[in-house]
Amino acid sequence: MDIRLRLEVAGARKYEKVSYPIRYGTLAEITLPGYRFHFTLNGEIKYLQGIGKNWPHPSEWLKRTVGNHWIYYDSGGYNQIYDYLGEYYLPCFTYPTNQLWEMNPFSQPQVREALAVFRDLPRLLTEALKTGKWTEEEKAFLLRVARWDETALAERAWRLEEIIGGKVNVLPPDSRHVDYDCIPLNLADGCLYRCRFCRVKTNRKFAVRPAEDIQKQLLELKDFFGPELKNYNSLFLGEHDALNAGRKRILEAAFLALETLELSRSHLEGCNLFLFGSVDSLLTAEESLFKELNRSPFRTYLNIGLESAHQETLDLLGKPLSAAKVEEAFRRLNEINRRYERVEGTANFVIDLALPPGHWESLSRLSRDFFPRYFDKGALYLSPLSAKGRRELLRRFQELKRKSRCPLYLYLIQRL
Repeated sequence: MDIRLRLEVAGARKYEKVSYPIRYGTLAEITLPGYRFHFTLNGEIKYLQGIGKNWPHPSEWLKRTVGNHWIYYDSGGYNQIYDYLGEYYLPCFTYPTNQLWEMNPFSQPQVREALAVFRDLPRLLTEALKTGKWTEEEKAFLLRVARWDETALAERAWRLEEIIGGKVNVLPPDSRHVDYDCIPLNLADGCLYRCRFCRVKTNRKFAVRPAEDIQKQLLELKDFFGPELKNYNSLFLGEHDALNAGRKRILEAAFLALETLELSRSHLEGCNLFLFGSVDSLLTAEESLFKELNRSPFRTYLNIGLESAHQETLDLLGKPLSAAKVEEAFRRLNEINRRYERVEGTANFVIDLALPPGHWESLSRLSRDFFPRYFDKGALYLSPLSAKGRRELLRRFQELKRKSRCPLYLYLIQRL
């Protein structure tokens, strides 16, 4: 079989919103008849794309995440996908999520065949290594790739969970800006509210991790990612309410990670910090936290789960907050967005046709009346509770978006 290898393939150094396939950082490329594979600097598969007429679409591809999940990037004919998601592609997952689109590219024979070829890749490369056409460097890399069969990749994902103390079942929606490529560091476990509606809730009470645990995670993460650290410039402080850990712990963890993981030396431009927060943790956060983050090397994205500014809806959701407090938190987010150039606060709200009319009215009011004019910072993400009435939900979303004076997108729950 004709196998071609390219080492040290340079991809883009800056994350962009584009309507064509783009690769970031530095990768290795193996081309087989009908397929092109891209690998991390550790030799793990990252991208898989078909070449030729049999592939569903020339601008679509598969990506494997560090959590060992395959994602298919569907162009959707570019039909309104950007309006809905702020991205040109619709990510399709192998796990259940809150996505409104009923698409399963993994059932397509071309995609199944591509994944079968990948599973056979260790054997194909082992056979190819018997020829004498490879340099010593190429041989070493092909051997590295051949070792990463499905079992080894699954074990590696388990090792990551072991390091940080659990799965990353949801990433902040703002991490879409770096294609969800974040290094996870768990600063705290659990959340304050444990709302009844939440799909990603944990039964653990909120607790901040000890400083020793943070240091241990970072050292083990550095060893885990190894050479591939050069392809990361973003950190996710987990779990569901890292903001509640407080100013001192957040800044200590962020700057220690910056140094230990050498994020500022990445092949990619800039450094990004992502974290979740709650209404109460936002309202009690010290102003000095945002001042110091604004002066830091990080571009910080803080995502707050507001869910609704309508009391009946909050009660239905089992969220132990008042509508007045939610509105106060919304105002605080807008203050942060206006005051700090390098800190961006975004908010999550739920949507569902079964929710009371007052919920939809409050969404319209917040997304329009709180702003004197359009303000392009601080997106509102709307998370569907179910896919029932998909067309009507999308219609209502578009109606809200037309009237909104801030960015408005659908929130797809995506794992690491």
